Order: sequence, then C-alpha cells, then structure tokens
Amino acid sequence: MSHTDDQLVRESSGGAAPRYSRRLSDKILIAFHHACDQADFEVAEQLLHILEMMLTRRPLTPDGTRRRNMESLVAAHERLWYLRHPNTGDQ
Repeated sequence: MSHTDDQLVRESSGGAAPRYSRRLSDKILIAFHHACDQADFEVAEQLLHILEMMLTRRPLTPDGTRRRNMESLVAAHERLWYLRHPNTGDQ
C-alpha cells in the first residue's frame, strides 16, 4: 500500500462514511460552468440535462433550497443560450 493509500484508509476509517462538503447537484453545476468556460457546449448541455433531471424529480426530503436550485438551473440555461448565440444581444 502506498503512502497515499495508507493516508486515505486512516482518514476514512473513522467508522462512518466520509462526508462531502457539496451536494452532487452543486458539483454538476460547477462542472457545467467549467465546460462553458472551456467552450465545450455539448458537455455543458448534457450536464445541464442531468442537473435538470435531478432538480425536477420529486425531492426525497423537503428543504428550502428548491427555489434557489431552480433559479440556478434557469441561470445556467440562460448562460448556455447566450454562449451559443453571442450576437443576439448586439442590436
């Protein structure tokens, strides 16, 4: 076992599953913006579809973040549209 593997075992052997600081939907949104920054619009669109599926399905637990999540989803759709249609705003 390498030093890194040994370190991971020690860090995760606390008996409980490791906790993550961000929700999966947040990580997908970050990946979406990264794809947009790199002008990889096909990947950005696919990530947006995955994010939309995650946010529009029936929530497992009710929480107050649904509206904020939907606002982020709308903003992401707008960003991708404007990136794909850069000359639309110039009139």
